[in-house]
Amino acid sequence: MILDLNLSLEEILVKIMLPLVLTYLISAFVGLERQNVGKAAGLSSHILVAMGSAGIAIMQRLMFEYQVGLAQGGLNIGPEQQRVIAQVVTGIGFVGAGVIIKDQAHVVKGITTATTIWVTAMVGLILGSGYILVGTILGLFMVILVLVRDIVRGFNPFKPQAKQEKPESESENKS
Repeated sequence: MILDLNLSLEEILVKIMLPLVLTYLISAFVGLERQNVGKAAGLSSHILVAMGSAGIAIMQRLMFEYQVGLAQGGLNIGPEQQRVIAQVVTGIGFVGAGVIIKDQAHVVKGITTATTIWVTAMVGLILGSGYILVGTILGLFMVILVLVRDIVRGFNPFKPQAKQEKPESESENKS
């Protein structure tokens, strides 16, 4: 059964398009900043993580609404299908861990990029779940934080500054 066909144009715009557009814009600002300061996870990574998270949240919200309708019709529906978002939170932690590296001087790098990936995913989940105001406010705070931090450090976050970092596995000489 295709559940999407039961949605009106207004529901498609409000429940699907608005959260996805806001998620895209917020994650693009953060990803562009990360890319322009030379980090391994940049524009595409942040957009993909956030959009995937928003998609999961939208799907779960629509599934819940469908299940409520079934329950009102007398069918007993369990909560098992409503645990998808919890798995996204865990999975994104692994994605973030992939950008954290220790260089030859044993300096750990990538913590900020890992956290921006995690928070953009959460913004996607929040917006996708329909909490437009909360997600937008969180996203704006995140954008302001990374932009102000770069400006204080003397970087222009809208202009590429450095070469992109490569994870250790890509930078090692392979014999």
